[in-house]
Amino acid sequence: MRAALMRRVEARAARRRGAIAAALVEAGVDVVIDGEAVRVSGRGLRARWWRDLALREAGRTGS
Repeated sequence: MRAALMRRVEARAARRRGAIAAALVEAGVDVVIDGEAVRVSGRGLRARWWRDLALREAGRTGS
């Protein structure tokens, strides 16, 4: 039971990281998923993140 729950939690986290990465790629940002972290780089990234609600909400949606 515990192992099944851990697999579900890990799968949900992977989907969330994927959603974040997809939103950032769509916005033209370089994205690398490194283990549990989503690493991004790009010129003006902070300003773009604040202007674009879809980027801010990508990691907050329930999946």
